[in-house]
Amino acid sequence: MVPISHKVAVAAALSTALWLMPAGVSAETIFGAMSKAYVNNPDLNAVRAGLRATDEGVPIAKSGYRPQISAAVSGTATRLGTERISPIFPATPLVQNDFVTSSASITITQQIFDGFQTLNNVRAAEANVFSSRETLKANEISILLAAAQSYANIARDQRIVAIRKQNLAFLKEQLSAAKSRLDVGEGTRTDVSQAEAELAGAQALLVNAVSQLKQSEAVYVQIVGDAPKGVKQPSPASKALPKNLDQAVATGLRENPTIAAAQYNVDAAGYRVKSAEGTMLPGVVVQGALTRNTTDRDGSSDTSNASITARLEVPLYQGGAEYGQIRQAKERMGQQRILVDSARLEVQQTIVSAHAQLEAALAAITANKSQVSAANMALAGVIEERKVGQRTTLDVLDAQQTVLVAEESLVTSQRNAVVASYSLLASMGRLTIKSQGLQVAEYRPEEHYEAVKDKWFGLRTVDGR
Repeated sequence: MVPISHKVAVAAALSTALWLMPAGVSAETIFGAMSKAYVNNPDLNAVRAGLRATDEGVPIAKSGYRPQISAAVSGTATRLGTERISPIFPATPLVQNDFVTSSASITITQQIFDGFQTLNNVRAAEANVFSSRETLKANEISILLAAAQSYANIARDQRIVAIRKQNLAFLKEQLSAAKSRLDVGEGTRTDVSQAEAELAGAQALLVNAVSQLKQSEAVYVQIVGDAPKGVKQPSPASKALPKNLDQAVATGLRENPTIAAAQYNVDAAGYRVKSAEGTMLPGVVVQGALTRNTTDRDGSSDTSNASITARLEVPLYQGGAEYGQIRQAKERMGQQRILVDSARLEVQQTIVSAHAQLEAALAAITANKSQVSAANMALAGVIEERKVGQRTTLDVLDAQQTVLVAEESLVTSQRNAVVASYSLLASMGRLTIKSQGLQVAEYRPEEHYEAVKDKWFGLRTVDGR
């Protein structure tokens, strides 16, 4: 008969070997999960659609440079009735005269000068586009991080399910052994009851682990857009990681898109202040009109009129609204400047936190590996000592519980290291498809912007809708 201690050692070795074996051809990697999320995630696609809508703000603002053309057509039908009164012919009939008049006109209005309002509105719209691009980058980073985290969660939960199944099998062996010893008079009923209690607890733990795995898989499908296949334990991120904390903070303050978006918002707010101030400057408008009047009335002729009007408008006082709008725009610009400082502090805090979590997780992995090794050796020793009557069944169960806790702690610390490493990259602004070498086509928002920024007319979107 093979000793139980030998079985434990073989099971642990087999479990480790299976864990480290490379996945099959159909296995999904953490990079594949991020690539799918980059393409499929609906929240990310919604942000891209929002950016395309923001792009349209530029041609809308540029409309202030362009002429406004309107046409009008009108027609009037008139019936005139005339009754002649004569003493000689008292019953003179009513004389009717019907005629139609029509008018057609076209008017062209061109703003020559509006206090630089259009100029500053265009610049503000362009700053909004650049800010939205940075916000899109931040959302892309967030989705890639969520995909990596959900992948790591599934790898952790799968491993915990395997560990708890192995624990359940071990406890079943212990219960069977306790019953056998009771049958031959070497054990007690208490030993059997203790083994049964531990087995029931292990079954509950396994059910909880399976439930957690299903929840993690549901989150994965939500983020990635596809069911997980062949998930294996990922390694912590290695591409684009900083050498130290100072480098991480400096890179984050320089490259994090949240900070860049806040800075563009300051620019947009500044242009809005100038636009509001432009309402107090004079404006010049030129208007040309061409009108054609026609009629079929007897004795009347058709006429054509053409005119050009130049109008200078000097705003003197508009009820005080103009002053309030300028003050309001200045306060909003001050708000945006404060938000830049807030974004910098938040990025710095996130980087420091992620870096600390990564260091703690890596240290925990080393400690947990030693703990697992020592716990397995202790379990084997307790089993041997129980054979010679120096240990009880309860001692064996306690030792097995220590092994279970150590193995699950190791799995959790490995997951934490993966998530912390990608969180550090994300907080620095470096968790991108380029930095990670993801095999996916990059979404290029500037292509849509270039296609619409100077459009004068057209109802269809760039993609034909």
